[in-house]
This record gives sequence, structure tokens and C-alpha cells, in this order.
Amino acid sequence: MKKLIAGFALGLSLAIAAPHAVAQAQAPLTWVNPQRQATDLGFDEQLWRSYYGGAGDKAALIQSIDHSLRYLNTPSAAEAYRNYPIRWITRDRTRRSLLRFRELLQTARSPQELQAAVKREFTFYRSVGLDNQGTVYFTGYYEPIYQASRVRTAEYRYPLYRRPADLEQWAMPHPTRIALEGVDGMGTDSRLAGNELVWLRDRLEAYLVHIQGSAQLKFPDGSIMTVGYHGSTDFPYVSIGQLMIRDGLHPRDGFTLPKMINIFNQQPDLLTRYLPQNDRFIFFRDTQGAPATGSLGVPVTADRSIATDRDLMPAGALALIRTQIPFPDGNGGIAAPTVSRFVLDQDRGSAIRTPGRVDVYMGTGEVAGLRAGVMGYRGQLYYLMLKE
Repeated sequence: MKKLIAGFALGLSLAIAAPHAVAQAQAPLTWVNPQRQATDLGFDEQLWRSYYGGAGDKAALIQSIDHSLRYLNTPSAAEAYRNYPIRWITRDRTRRSLLRFRELLQTARSPQELQAAVKREFTFYRSVGLDNQGTVYFTGYYEPIYQASRVRTAEYRYPLYRRPADLEQWAMPHPTRIALEGVDGMGTDSRLAGNELVWLRDRLEAYLVHIQGSAQLKFPDGSIMTVGYHGSTDFPYVSIGQLMIRDGLHPRDGFTLPKMINIFNQQPDLLTRYLPQNDRFIFFRDTQGAPATGSLGVPVTADRSIATDRDLMPAGALALIRTQIPFPDGNGGIAAPTVSRFVLDQDRGSAIRTPGRVDVYMGTGEVAGLRAGVMGYRGQLYYLMLKE
């Protein structure tokens, strides 16, 4: 997954059911007339009322806009836009677009009023998607909360590691996952001995922290540590979900993270078979309680931050997604209505190499994990730029 907390957005393992990408168009974005798109495009009722009940998240979106504005004032933003391949999308235009949208957001009295103003004042650029027809595949990622220990015990045996001080000097190819953590995942006789940051009690949970890129860890004394990405070995990410589908453990359709976890719980020996097939190994650091942070170096916001291919999409920009998004239905299940949401492009997916994939940040904890784990829907992605 992505450069999440220290900049590694991974929502990678959740792309287990993604279709194969086709050859991308020459440009990742194309102009469209918003009046000829779906009539609900830009109708974002969650800004005024929450699916969980109570007030909407307008304040959270404004704060997320401010995070993007802060990023756009950095030298790294200047460099990113200096090399951006679409000449009419510039850092200045992106900044002005955010500032104007922020004004509209503060003054609009209803989702209808905001939708009308945005369609009137902004130009819409749609991602060409997986098929050059605008089809984008959406998945989710989140920040898990797990039990952990600062010392190894009989219960807590699976380590997360700090970045080795000499990582830059490691010979290529880098050691495999098995070489670093052993067949059983416990790191016996590992060259990383002494770099253990914390220990978890469940091997799959430790692996999922690698996939999500960050976590909140609760210790037996009640204290909490936040950890985030701090480097990795030089291997491509391999989806164990795809491998399990290939081997017939579950049909492609409907294979979600909760179902994957259930398979491993029923057949724990499969952990030794599948986890070592992803050689990409993540190192972590104590982030001192900082919120989950994306690849732009700013916090990501639940339901309002997305991760994309940073080489193709404008960093920090205002975007609009139209897809199904899962929510608890209040009866112990999940509903996934088709919605339209204003979001900020604030993270990158290390396995996302196409204009047709987006990861949506779902937040922290169990509910966020449930939502992220079942999200896998097609939809559309638009970037909004103030009309010149």
C-alpha cells in the first residue's frame, strides 16, 4: 500500500480483485462536459450529513484542503508540477482551484448549491481509466489498530523492524522476505536482529501492517505507539490475494480482505505458503502519535484522501470520485451506495501504475478496516480545475 504514515500509501493488498489494466492513453486525463456526465456528479450530501448519523464532514474536507495548500507551497510541489505532463494543469492553477473551492464550500448552503457552483466555475478532467473510456477501479486502505509489546514474549513473537542504518549499502538483489523474517515470520537468526521496533502476537497482523504502511499499536500497559513506513527492500509488491485466487482458494468475484483473513484463520499453514511470496519488506519508525500521513507529507483524511499513480495524476489536487463506497448499515452488515465525493489526491500507491486505479483512505480502526476490506468497485475519477 501507499506511502501512508511516513509517506508509503499501500492499499495494495486490497487490489486483489482488480481487473487487468489496458494500455493507457497518451494523456491520463481528458476534458469532459460535466453536464453530460451522471446527474448526481458533484452532489456530495456527506458534507452536510453523515452516513453514521449526525453532522457531515465539511470541516474535515476544509482541513484536508488546507493540507494540500500547505504541500503546494513546498519545493517538492514545485518540482512535481514542473515535470507534470499536462501543460494546462499547473501548480498555480491547482492552488487557485483549491482556494476557490474552499470559498464555495464555506458559503454553500446545500449539496445542490455546491454542485451547481462547481459545475459552473470548474473545468472537469476525467481519468481515461483502465479502458480509455473512463472506467476506474476503486479500493480502500486504512490504519489498523493492533495489540503489541515492546519486548518479545511467548505471546508476542512477530516483530516489526526499524530501518537498518546501512540499508543504502545493502547489496543487490536485496534479501528475500524469508531471509529477513524466516519461514515462520519470527525473525530467528535474522540479519535484522537488534532492529526490532515492536512485537505483535499474530503473524498475519504483522504482515498487514506491512501492507497498510502504518498502524496504531496498543501495549499491555494501555499506552499507544503509532508506526509508519520508513523504507523498504527493492522488490515489487506481490498480491497474495491474487495468488490465492490463482490457486483456487476463492473465486475472483467477491474476494475481500475479511474473506482472506478467514481463510488464513481456518488454515494457518497457508501463511507459510503465501506470505513469503511477497518479498517486498517494509521498515517502520515510531511516528510519535502523528496522524496517518500520505506521500505528500501531509495527513490523510478519512473518506477525503485518495492515493493514485503519482507519475500520472496532479499531486494535492482537488478531485471528484463517483463510485460505490461501503458503510455499516446499522444492522451488522454493509451497504455500498453509489456516491459522489470531493477528495484530495494526497497519497500514492506503490503498486498503482495506471490511471485506472484509486485507493480511498477509510480512516483508523476496526470499522475503517471492514470498509476498506470489502471495497472494490468501478467508477469514475475527475480532477477539477478553475476555469481560466
